[in-house]
Amino acid sequence: MKIVCIGRNYADHAKEMGSEVPQEPVIFMKPDSALLRNNAPFFIPEWSDNIHYETELVVKINRLGKNISEKFAHKYYDEIGLGVDFTARDIQEKCKEKGLPWERAKAFDGSAVIGEYFINKTEFPDLTNIDFHLEINGETKQSGNTKDMLFSIDKIIAEVSKYFTLKIGDLIYTGTPVGVGKVNINDDLKGFIEDQCLFNFKVK
Repeated sequence: MKIVCIGRNYADHAKEMGSEVPQEPVIFMKPDSALLRNNAPFFIPEWSDNIHYETELVVKINRLGKNISEKFAHKYYDEIGLGVDFTARDIQEKCKEKGLPWERAKAFDGSAVIGEYFINKTEFPDLTNIDFHLEINGETKQSGNTKDMLFSIDKIIAEVSKYFTLKIGDLIYTGTPVGVGKVNINDDLKGFIEDQCLFNFKVK
């Protein structure tokens, strides 16, 4: 199982990070050791002073595929979940300054939170109009909607499969909306798709 992530998939988030709005999906990956399941607490690593939350819809791949056409991409997933792409922003900035890869900032242990369950996509009347949001200590910090994605789920699957064979159980984190920020010890994070709470965990 692999974790594929899409960066800068919401224009407002790209702008808040001072980055260009991309013309094609920005793709990076995390190892399976990054996955944090079952509402386990997230421990801030000792080597970073600025860990940011990035709430994202997550697609679970259901069949083997390579060079998937966008028009057939909908056949490769049945379920949509919610996760957090944790980012060591201080480390990432240092990497960017030196033109180095992001793995240390993005792919560390526990940096890919996944919700307790996935929702069958048939429960959504329109996959291009799905609301999701993050609450920290009871206050909404991020809210997004798939209508604001620069690249749709099907476009992402088609693009990723050009380079990597997708396998059953692979997860694709589809990008985060505007509103990312720092987490602190004792924060309580709750993530929702529409009105369903998919994760609820503590920062330690």
